Amino acid sequence: MTTAPRRRSVLATALAVVAAVSGCSVPEPRRTAPTADPAPGRPIAPARARRALLLQVSAHPDDDLYFMNPDTQRLLDSGVPLVSVYVTAGEHTGRNRIAGMPETPPDPAAYSSARHQGLRQAYAGALGLPLFTRWRREAVTLPGGRHAEVATLTSGRRRVELVFLNLPMHTSRRYTAVPALWHDRALELPTHLPAGSPLTRSEPYDYDGLVGVLVGLLRRYRPTVVHTLDPDPDIGTGDEAERRRDSEQPGYEDHGDHTAVACFTWAALSRWVSEAVRDGAPVPAFATTAFRGYYNRHWPKNLPPGVLREKAAHLVPYGGDPSWACGNPSGCGDYAVGGDRPLTNRKGWVRSTHHRWPVRGPALAEGADGRLTAYGVLGLRAVRWREEDEGAWGEPEDLGGGPLAPALGPAVLGDGRVLLFGVRFAALEGHGGPNRREVVLLEQRSPGGPFLAWRGLGGPERGDDRGRRIGAPVAVAAPDGRVHLFVRNADKGVSTRVREAEGGSWGPWEALPGAGTGAEVQDGLAVSLDAAGRVHLYAAGRASVRHWVDGLPRPERLPLSGSAVASADGELYYRPPAAAELLGPAGDAGLDGYGAVVAARSAALGTVLLGTDAKGRPVLRAGERLRTAPGTAVATALHVGARGVTVVGLGADGHPWSWRP
Repeated sequence: MTTAPRRRSVLATALAVVAAVSGCSVPEPRRTAPTADPAPGRPIAPARARRALLLQVSAHPDDDLYFMNPDTQRLLDSGVPLVSVYVTAGEHTGRNRIAGMPETPPDPAAYSSARHQGLRQAYAGALGLPLFTRWRREAVTLPGGRHAEVATLTSGRRRVELVFLNLPMHTSRRYTAVPALWHDRALELPTHLPAGSPLTRSEPYDYDGLVGVLVGLLRRYRPTVVHTLDPDPDIGTGDEAERRRDSEQPGYEDHGDHTAVACFTWAALSRWVSEAVRDGAPVPAFATTAFRGYYNRHWPKNLPPGVLREKAAHLVPYGGDPSWACGNPSGCGDYAVGGDRPLTNRKGWVRSTHHRWPVRGPALAEGADGRLTAYGVLGLRAVRWREEDEGAWGEPEDLGGGPLAPALGPAVLGDGRVLLFGVRFAALEGHGGPNRREVVLLEQRSPGGPFLAWRGLGGPERGDDRGRRIGAPVAVAAPDGRVHLFVRNADKGVSTRVREAEGGSWGPWEALPGAGTGAEVQDGLAVSLDAAGRVHLYAAGRASVRHWVDGLPRPERLPLSGSAVASADGELYYRPPAAAELLGPAGDAGLDGYGAVVAARSAALGTVLLGTDAKGRPVLRAGERLRTAPGTAVATALHVGARGVTVVGLGADGHPWSWRP
């Protein structure tokens, strides 16, 4: 039975939530959280010591199915073990609604149990097993003496573990609980016990307790890939009453639990890394992906019919049916989600999958000997891999800069030096402390050589709250020596900053013209140079693709895209909403699939395109031929250089591979 939260009244909790559910600034924190650590040169856990494992952290049962698939399923299909952590019990109002039937009295313990059963059914199906396959369920001890339920299922070499922490979704008066826990430095929340759970008693969580438990789970499982929800959702626009009716938090386009749990997860990731560095241990080597949540409702949909059907099919066993004989007396799923409801729901959450910081793959640079160097983010820090023998890569070299969001935007100067742009979590303290993001730069001192110290470039927004909304940076070095940097801003437009050729000084942040109501764009900007050296920027907009040339908006009306845009030689490649076809200047570009696309120009082959097919495999269109890469990857990059076309992927084990078809 859920009891009232301690130490703070319900009224104080409500005020904390209303004041700053997504802004994260109230009283002074009682302890110092991990701080940014840009210093390079730390040892990183070597590839030989790592085994691929995906750990994802959700607020509610079904967040992973709605927002992280198909990425999760693709890794699971490739044999990567999965650990899925659910922070809340998902008890909500306690009513498991059945379409066409009268409402039953609320029973939070039973509803929570039914949702957990639905997850077991969904992941049994994801492993190709009968839906009612028996799982091993046990209570395990967590750091600090707390306990969680862990359900485990294996099928051959494939394995899924579901970890239920069971924090409440609400306090006794229905105020959201986990957002209050993020802000309130004194609040404690008792866990909620689902019916039939192996857990026998409720236990209290405060801020440090939840972060400590998440760090303990990261240490226990040592994931190489981490999926999180969105810690910095878009500022809300449009009808506030309608968004509130759709469970979006005041002022922001996502559920408050999603935001708070994502903040807790990124705080835990930062603490895991900072404590490893402090203790002299290697930096944990993991890649991260944050997923948008209710954002999916507000933009054109981006999953083609085949991928959508597969994604929605995983929600059918989660939703279950009251007629099923699943063996759980409390229910056989979340009945409001079963059947065709994921596809008929007007909110359309299932119809898209969006990354918070779109990653187009490792940043690549070619040396004088033709070998490649790859740059990426591993363990929240920038790293460099050097190509050794054909297709083989050395161990990562730590370049520091952390904690960083997963996307690095590269630019290569005329003399071959590399500039790397990232987004740093400059502060993420919780319990009332600062929550700040900034654009940062790492500049190479000499071609192929060492780097200068990290430099902060600030951001285009005033204030921490708006500053958290910036997107993944993209940049290009123009023939005149200037570097053009672009990021999506809090108004959902584009801001730019330009580095001068002489002296490397930076001009001020400026918003590109042509913004305003109805002109908003999504993240995943695409930049390229045309033959005349002009800078072309494309972005998938709310009503059409937006296009700027040398910072000025183009007047022509472009088609609508589901968000996957690419550019080569100033030309646009895009997918229409909910379509598999990739279209370019000449029509169908012959690269059906979904997700991000990368384009490059080859003198011998024309435009070369890299994307993902309907099964999640990297595919390359070069000339008239379509080829499928032999490996799986969490991100892939394309390079056209002295040795022809090269695809570089970052494997689920945190180590790159390369393929020259």
